[in-house]
Amino acid sequence: MGKDKIYAEPVDVLAPFEFNEQVANVFDDMLVRSVPLYRECLRRQAQLIDRYYQTGSRIYDLGCSHGNLGVMVLDELGDRLREMVAVDTSLPMLERYRQRLATHPLRDRVVTVVEDIRALPLVDASVVIVNLTMQFLPLSDRVQLLAQIYSALKPGGTLLLTEKTVQTDRDLAALEQEFYYRFKAENGYSELEISQKREALETVLLPESLDQHLHRLRRVGFAQPVVWLKWFNFASILCRKVG
Repeated sequence: MGKDKIYAEPVDVLAPFEFNEQVANVFDDMLVRSVPLYRECLRRQAQLIDRYYQTGSRIYDLGCSHGNLGVMVLDELGDRLREMVAVDTSLPMLERYRQRLATHPLRDRVVTVVEDIRALPLVDASVVIVNLTMQFLPLSDRVQLLAQIYSALKPGGTLLLTEKTVQTDRDLAALEQEFYYRFKAENGYSELEISQKREALETVLLPESLDQHLHRLRRVGFAQPVVWLKWFNFASILCRKVG
């Protein structure tokens, strides 16, 4: 695992953040040092997927990156899994996922797809995962994606959604940002790295409030979305399709 030093040196003009080869090379280090409770979230998601997966159906991992959750799901479900469709627009990420699958005994259960998740047909799903991915979509496209997911889910199907959120109250927003930057500093990021990463993400990552996410989920049909993990400005939500 490479060390994330992408923003360690000052840059005159910062390009918008993208999931390119440079990021793929250090992505594990970036995730652990930038996403609070990252490993805990994936571990519990894999266990939730094991509980709610319906035999003979599909799992979709939309925005799968290099497969940290996917490999956990393979290990958790074993031969029960019919097929997991792992989708990402980043070829460097999927290439690393495919390398990891090459030696896994259940590699044939995962189909990796280079595609925009908004364009992919979804069918016969009992579990859909969208981890830290919705936040990179235009605001205007988010309802439609969730509606497609809801439609594709079988009765009793489950959506697992994790997002970086923002408070509408100015003081609470400042508090969450302060503690998030403190978290990153504790993990070795300098003020320059934090500042430059924030600037690179500014026009790319568009966070919303937790209430906005919950309202949208209810709007498309998920009657009782549940926040099962929350750390300041990060939230993980469990949604079930009833009936």
